[in-house]
Amino acid sequence: MGLAPLLDAAPAIPIHAVAAMAAFGISVVQLAAPKGTLPHRMLGWIWVGLMLSVAVSSFWIHQIRLVGPWSPIHLLSIFVLITVPLAVWRAHQHRVADHRRIMISVFCGALVIAGLFTLLPGRIMHAVVFGP
Repeated sequence: MGLAPLLDAAPAIPIHAVAAMAAFGISVVQLAAPKGTLPHRMLGWIWVGLMLSVAVSSFWIHQIRLVGPWSPIHLLSIFVLITVPLAVWRAHQHRVADHRRIMISVFCGALVIAGLFTLLPGRIMHAVVFGP
């Protein structure tokens, strides 16, 4: 267990991982804290920036190659790049139920489920968490 596998990886990988972990932490706070407050909006903008960073950085990660340099995880990145701005727009329109549904979907799919896949044997985050 240690950060060496992450720090030895190509630069996009630690950027991607740190942004994803920070977004996960903020997600937990956002889900538990009061909604519509100034702190919720401020953390929300930080979360949006982190999630867009996670999605964009993924396009420089090609550890799994199924179609040329791409894998299904890159479809998830496209999903994030479309749905996160949509969720912000829904909040701006005061369509809170839509905003909540989209944000929870992104959290569950892009951070929880995709995050669990990074813990599979042979992946960098598996080596970080469980050792080589």
